[in-house]
Amino acid sequence: MPQSLDYLKETPSQTAGPYVHIGLAPGAAGFQIYDQELGQDIAGPNATGERIRVEGLVIDGTGSPVKDVLLEVWQANADGVYPHPEHAGHESVEEGFRGWGRVITNFETGEWAFDTVKPGALMGRNGQMMAPHINLWIVARGINVGLNTRLYFDDEAEANAADPVINVIEWEKRRETLIAKRSERDGETVYRFDIRLQGGDETVFFDI
Repeated sequence: MPQSLDYLKETPSQTAGPYVHIGLAPGAAGFQIYDQELGQDIAGPNATGERIRVEGLVIDGTGSPVKDVLLEVWQANADGVYPHPEHAGHESVEEGFRGWGRVITNFETGEWAFDTVKPGALMGRNGQMMAPHINLWIVARGINVGLNTRLYFDDEAEANAADPVINVIEWEKRRETLIAKRSERDGETVYRFDIRLQGGDETVFFDI
């Protein structure tokens, strides 16, 4: 008689839980484990290009800010190169440029922000140029699977119009949810990018 096989069942989905900051950003939770919190320095002191600040809120379906969010950031440098050995030209990336960071929302206001350099346009896997952008991954309580999105810049309209990823989105109104708004504040360039989890202006999220 053939022996029956027992197969493992899929593990139930879980949210990030209330301890995500202790595990991924312990300093923000009051635990001084590291001399420098992992992921705070994205560009490093030697990076060339325009220094910018990116800030915003993560907003739920009721219009309220979510106050326990963690965001991870990936980006190319000002020349459009990632500091990864599989990316062409990575040898030229400035010393100290990581292109990766991790930030959390303010527990009281829900605001998040990070400082970096504005990335340059870069070649996509399909041989098409992609507009300057920053990749974001969002986790929080109530989110079973981390959400992936992109931040583009409103002063890169020509590059955005030709970007192969933006053009996958059928509705122009939906494309606008990926565009950060530029302003100047106290001599600093600031881009505002609010992320909406639900509702009519829900941010476009990508299945990666």
